[in-house]
Amino acid sequence: MSDIPLRIAIVTGASSGIGEATARKFVASGFSVVGNARNAAKLQALERELGPAFCGVAGDASEGALHEHLFAVAQERFGGPVDLVVANAGRGLGGSVKDADLTKFEEILKLNVTGTLALLQKAAGRMVEAQQSRYPKRAADIVIIGSVVGRHISPYSAVYGATKFAVHSLAEGLRREVGPKGVRVSLVEPGIVVSGFQDAAGYSDSTVQTFNEKFGPLLHGEDIANAIHVIVSQPPHVHISDIMVRPTRQDYP
Repeated sequence: MSDIPLRIAIVTGASSGIGEATARKFVASGFSVVGNARNAAKLQALERELGPAFCGVAGDASEGALHEHLFAVAQERFGGPVDLVVANAGRGLGGSVKDADLTKFEEILKLNVTGTLALLQKAAGRMVEAQQSRYPKRAADIVIIGSVVGRHISPYSAVYGATKFAVHSLAEGLRREVGPKGVRVSLVEPGIVVSGFQDAAGYSDSTVQTFNEKFGPLLHGEDIANAIHVIVSQPPHVHISDIMVRPTRQDYP
């Protein structure tokens, strides 16, 4: 690992699961973090717990206007430009193509794809400009949280997986566009992670129990946060583009 300068990060979906664990990992590593989520009370609790290195900004990550605000808050609060963005906010939807509840699809499409794209555009534009004078002395990272079901079709969540297929395409397209300009774009594809994701996605208790029986022990947010930290801690010229993290016993998807 390199002795990288301390980073200023934005993490979306920071009130629980992978996002919360990532924010905690970054703060513990000396990074400054602006964490976004809809749950204002949880963000305030994290501010009290994590101290001045964490600043919570409540809002809907699917709304493009919020993203400009996140960068402005980071600059004002921490006195420098953001050089690390973790696009984590997203929501699941259980069910196959034939049976998924499509009344919820537009909402997850807006959050998982359109909102992620808007954040990627904002981050890339700012980082490319900054890296003109900073690369290769400094790293700039955009980390995108995908899913194993964005690579391998799952009958449990094929419609949700379609949104992650789209996100994976955006990640690779952006990598090819801004990697040559000194901005690293990394896709992290988690397997089954124990979090509030399953409840929000509408998975039944029996389905979750099946996951535990077949694949357990399952992953936790800290496991993915550790992988993200490895990615962003590499020297600026080293780019880990894609990483898939599964529970050891999860054979598929």
